[in-house]
Parts: sequence; structure tokens; C-alpha cells
Amino acid sequence: MSPRLLSAVQGLACAAILFPLSFSLHSATLEEVIVTAQLREQSLQDVPVSVNAVSGEKLLEAGLNKIQDLQAYVPNLTMSENGIGTAIYIRGIGSGINQGFEQSVGMYVDGVYYGRAQLARAPFLDLARVEVLRGPQNILYGKNSIAGAISIITASPGDEFEGFVSAVYEPEFDEEVIDLALSGPISDAIGLRFAARKREFGGYIENLTLGRDEPNYSEETVRLKVLWEASDELSLSAKIEIGSFDVLGRQVEIINDQPSESTNPLFTGRTYAEIADSTQVPGVLDIDSHDSVRNNFQDFKRSSNGDYSNNDTINVTVNADWFHGGHQFTATTAYVAYEYDDLCDCDFTAAEGFKLVLQEDYEQLSQEFRWMSPIDGNWEYIAGLYFQKNSLYFFDSIIVDSDLIVQLLNAADATEGGARGDRDPNPLGGSPEEILGIGDAGNAIAGLTSPRDFNSDSLLGSGFMQATWKLRDDLRLTFGGRYTYERKTGSRKFRFGNLDYSDRPFGETDTVAAISFAAERHDLSGKRTESQLSPSINLQFDVTPDVMTYITWSRGFKSGGYDARSNASPSAEPVPRNPNAPADTSPRPVLIGTFEYEEEESESIELGAKMSLFDGAAEFNIALFNTRYDNLQVSIFDGTLGFNVGNAASAVTQGIELDGRWQVTETLMLAGALALLDFEFEDYENGQCLAGQAPTAADGINCDYSGMTNQYVADWAGNLLAVWRVPISDTLGMAISLDAIFTDDYNPAQNLDPAVDQEGYVKWNGRIGIGAIDETWDVALVGKNLTDETVITYASDTPTSYTIFGSKGHYAFLESPRSIALQANYHW
Repeated sequence: MSPRLLSAVQGLACAAILFPLSFSLHSATLEEVIVTAQLREQSLQDVPVSVNAVSGEKLLEAGLNKIQDLQAYVPNLTMSENGIGTAIYIRGIGSGINQGFEQSVGMYVDGVYYGRAQLARAPFLDLARVEVLRGPQNILYGKNSIAGAISIITASPGDEFEGFVSAVYEPEFDEEVIDLALSGPISDAIGLRFAARKREFGGYIENLTLGRDEPNYSEETVRLKVLWEASDELSLSAKIEIGSFDVLGRQVEIINDQPSESTNPLFTGRTYAEIADSTQVPGVLDIDSHDSVRNNFQDFKRSSNGDYSNNDTINVTVNADWFHGGHQFTATTAYVAYEYDDLCDCDFTAAEGFKLVLQEDYEQLSQEFRWMSPIDGNWEYIAGLYFQKNSLYFFDSIIVDSDLIVQLLNAADATEGGARGDRDPNPLGGSPEEILGIGDAGNAIAGLTSPRDFNSDSLLGSGFMQATWKLRDDLRLTFGGRYTYERKTGSRKFRFGNLDYSDRPFGETDTVAAISFAAERHDLSGKRTESQLSPSINLQFDVTPDVMTYITWSRGFKSGGYDARSNASPSAEPVPRNPNAPADTSPRPVLIGTFEYEEEESESIELGAKMSLFDGAAEFNIALFNTRYDNLQVSIFDGTLGFNVGNAASAVTQGIELDGRWQVTETLMLAGALALLDFEFEDYENGQCLAGQAPTAADGINCDYSGMTNQYVADWAGNLLAVWRVPISDTLGMAISLDAIFTDDYNPAQNLDPAVDQEGYVKWNGRIGIGAIDETWDVALVGKNLTDETVITYASDTPTSYTIFGSKGHYAFLESPRSIALQANYHW
């Protein structure tokens, strides 16, 4: 380990920012925050784990609708949507764009594993709280949570009849949200809780082509929970949740577009937007000015022929708790499934270039048995067994159903020299006629589809145990581990077809697709088994009754699997020749794809302290962490339309995290958090090169990222929050909150292209409301991004713009601009 790494002693501890919700006056002491980060109910200040917790009421008041909104209040947490997937990162570690991945940041809903990326897009509904645990969490939280875990706890039935209705209206983006919850006992032993959400959102990016705002959301979710206290010792609960969230369009636009470097005179000096706007090709390009195509700079306007994403989810969970002699035995059975159907206009212009269809169908059945001992002795335990079976089917296909890209490829082929000025004018050797037989490359892909079928099935079993030994009243040693065995199968079949997906015969299509899209036909399958032990040791020492310190060492892992999105096989076969073309002995370019990737491992050490100050009026927490990752799983854009999965040799993430709360007076509370982060790839030789960049890796194809950082890594980020609640009469109270969310510069692209650097910013959110002292109702104005910052959440090269036409350009996903909503809540 280098001296630089040793200088940052590791760890993590980030506490919660939960706000007192009562208007009533009270002494200037903080309200205790209760979490279940270690499966037991504990005060946040007693948990030797890095946890941020946000209450369900805070989520509702601030208008936070899903995990992506939560990241503003949890430093070092990042979630981003992109054209074909979703990624969650903690401390610079996450899973890239590939449907074969499970998330490095595990998501759990009422203890049930939600490891698939698409489930992270589901909306929040009637929550008790959300807990974010940073750093490897492979013992109590089980599967693959190598970077951290997000634990979502839904509200449960209570002993009394209660309910609420909440309504939000935001006129600028046509947002309408209605939440309803009804809860209470129906007998002495049985309680019910019903919750529902309906949300419509008009969008904040103008689609110039279709004359509408995007993304346009339509979300509906319903949940029913039943709790049966069968006896003094036995409690049974069941939950069913059904959700639908559909989207028209995407929050994406072209943000820059440079003139082509092509040696082809038809393209030279023209931007990708100008080339895509061509009305006559080949020959002298007759460029008409169509604003809907030519809009190639960041202005919250886009040009697209239409995108959509239709998602349906279901979750059924049955839980049994048996209490006996102070022990608790729990059995949890869960079924999780979803399906989605997407269309991506992935050239990101209004030109009729190509589109991408995606479909996914996922089912998961899990069973956990858990035992928790009493906590009043010198020893306490948590132990259990976990089983999971899941099945994934993924389908996608490029569709070329217009003549535009056909004509453009013909134009590129018509002039010897190709599109890119930095490559061999004829990469296959010989004239275009010798390569393709006819000299009209585009005709070979007219009406082309590329059906890809991917299947992955997994069977997993694990056992875990964590024990705490109370050496003294002020000293505790906790140790444990989880042993996991997993068997996984995978298959991927990639074809070239007609518009009805019927197979095309081998020929010119294969050659042109290999050159233009780096794609080849293949049919792959595999089977793998792996087993891992994830141990952890924690020492916790109470320096005083108000100061707790801890140090934790842990080892985590994330299982390997199969790549769903590569367009070529890993066999490194040369580009196929056209059998009808003249014989040629020139060297052939090689297509390199991927299929199987290996497990990822981590080793982490954490050092932290949690302090209560000013007789309980304030809290301050600090943590230092250092985590080393070996065989880090990464997904690399191939520059055209595919993603290849590889294992980076090693990476280190380290830093310091601080947070605190201070109840300054009975009516004023201040809170804040700050995270300092340093991330470095120690050895990563197969990274994606920038457009036009000469390879720097030893293989002569990729670029060496050793010594570089990762996407989403900011040197520092954090938030400052103030909440002022004061009565204005005997029956009315007023509440004002102001949040400052800030970050240093970061790069949102996988290839760290400096052209898309996100500058640091300070973003302000606020809320001002008036309501009843007894909290039965309130009305408020909720402002988000009041300073109207432009924030890029994901960016990448515009597909095919450089690889075919020599024009460097980028597209980006963007957060929404400033909004001010009217919110009304009624509780009973």
C-alpha cells in the first residue's frame, strides 16, 4: 500500500439528517433518530456504521420522488439514468451500463433485495425512512452490496386509525402528484395499511421535432400491507405492491457538436447535425436548415423522433416473526418481478437514422431465515440463511428503417478515404469495390435489424453470522462473515435480420456492420460457479458517554456474470470478408467483444467517531475510509452502439466524511454534511479512448486509465440545511427550510472526456409553509433548484458521429431547472 493511501486512515460514518416535524415548542435538544442499519432498532449515534437516514416525512415535504432525488441530501451518493440503463454510485463505485450487471450499490425494500438497475427508477411511496449505508455491506445485507446499500423501509399499520392525503401542483412542468394512505386496526389482532400514488409530470426539455415537453411521466403505485398479531409471540405480515411508471421522451439532448475531421469532402467541416440534416447524398450535400435537427448545444431543447419506456413492477412479501425468551426468529419470503419495453431514438437527432428497442423480463424468488439473540447479555448474535433464485431475459435490436443512414454510408464509401481522418483511408485494404463488391456500403444495411437475445439464470445460497462481545461497558468487539455460493448460467445470441427479425444471409451486411457498428454475429453460452467468504471485524469504544469511536475492517465481493450488451464475441475474430468480393490478402481489422466477467473484490478499513454535544443539542460525526477494489467490473462504450464489460485490475477510493445537526434554539435547527473523496485507478489498462485519441494501452486498442479518477467523483461535496419552525398563533405555525447543495467539479462520462466536465455549483432548495399546530394540515410552497443551475447527470459520445462521420459530439442527461410547486397535506 502506498504512503499516500496510508496517510488516509479509513472508514466511514455519515449520519442522518432527519428534521423534527412538530410545530410545538420543545427544549433545545435533538430528536433521536432510530435506524435499523444493523437489523435491530438502534439510535443512529450508537451504530458503528456509516449511515445517512432521511425520514419519509422529509421525503414527502421536499417533494423527493425517487432515489435520484435523494442524492442531493447524501454526499457521495450518485444515481444517473441514461439511454439504456440506470446506475447508482457510492464513493465513486458503481455498476456501469450493462443489463448483465447487478448493482454494486444494493437496494433493499423492507429487507428484500432489489439488485436490478431498472428497479431504482421506481417511485417512492408512503415510506417510514430511507437509510443509505456507505462502504461494503456484505454480511447483514447479503448479495453484491460491495459499494454500499440503500435500505427503504415502508410505513406499517399502527394501533390507531390514521391517514393522510398529499397533493402537489407545479405549473412550469405540469407536475401533479396525489398521495393517499389509510391505516388502522380492523380487529384487536389485525391491522391494514393502504397507500397509493398517482403522478403526472409534463417535462422540462422541449422536443422541437414533436412539439412536446419531455420526459413526460405517468406513474401509478398501490400497496397493501396486512399485519396480524397472531399471539403474544407470533406476528405475521404480508405486503403486495404493484407499480407502473411510463415515460415519453428522455431528459437528454446534444450539448456539443464539432465539425467533422473526415477526409471525405462530403463531410469535412460539417457537424454531425449538418450531416444528419442532409437531403441529397451522395454528391454535393444540399443542407437545409432545420432547427429541430440542427439544435446541437445545451439549451433544454432536443430533437428526437420519439422515445418511451413502459415499466411494470410487482412485489409480494410475507414475513413471520416469532419472539421467544428474548430471541427473535424471522422468516421472509419474497417475490419480485418487473418488465419493461423501451424505444430509444439513440442517434439523438430528429434525423431518421436508427432506433434501438429494448425489452427486459425479470423474476426473483427469495427466502431468508434469521435469528437475533437478546441484547441484555455479554454476547449478542445475528445469524441466518438466505436463498435466491432469479431469471432474466433481455432483448434489444438496432432498427434501420429509413434511407438516410443508408445514403450517408454510401456517401462515405463513395470517396476513398472514409469518414475519419485519423484512420487508414481503407481499413480493409483494396478499393471499396473490392471490399463490398459493389461500392455502395449503405445498401447493405437498408432495413437492417440486430436482434440480440440474452438470458441469465442464477441460484444462490448463503449463510451469515455476526456476533458482538461486550468486553466492558465501554468496549465492544463485533465480528462475523457471510459465505455465499452462486451458480449462474448465461447465453447471448446476436444476429443480423430484416425488419421482421428474420435472419439475413451472410454477406455484405456483415462487413458493413463490422466496420460501421463494430458488430458481428455470434451465439455464446456459459456456466459458472463461485463461492466467497466476506468477513468483518469491528471494535467500538465509548471514550465518554457522549463520544463513541469505532474501527472496522471488512472484505466484500460482487459476483461475476455475463455481458448482455457487447456487439462482438471475445474470440477476437477478424472482420469477415464478403465472399462475393475479389480475393484479398490484406490484414483484416479485429473485432474484440466480451462475454464473461469475473467477480469483484474489496478490502476496506474505516475509522469513525460519533459525538453528542451541548447536552444533546448537537451531534457531530466524522469518518475516514480507504477501500481497495480488485478486478473492478467496468462497462466500456465501444464508440458505436455497444458496451463491453471488463475487469479493471485495481482501484482505491478514500476520503473523509463529516456531518452534524444542531438544535440552536427551540425553533431553529441547522444541519450539514461534507464529503472529501479521492479515487484512483491503480491499474486499468483497458479503458475507453476519447474520440480520435491514439491508444495508450499495450493492446494497441484501448487507453490506459491507471492513475486516473472515475466518473462522478468530486473532490468535495455536501449540503447545509436550516429549518425554522415557529408558532404564529395558538392554532397556527409556520415553517421555513432552506437547503444549500454544493459540489466541486466532476466528470459525468465514462471516458472522462473533458469536453463534458460538470462545473461545481451551489444549488438551493427551499420550503415555506403554514399549518395547524396539531399537524392536521399544512400548505406550502416547495422550491427546487432555485438558482436554476444546469446539472449534467450523465454524458457520452454521440453514437456513430465520430466512428462513421468523423464529427466529435456529446449528448447529456440533465436535471430539471428551477421549479416552484404548491403542496397541501392533510392528516387525520
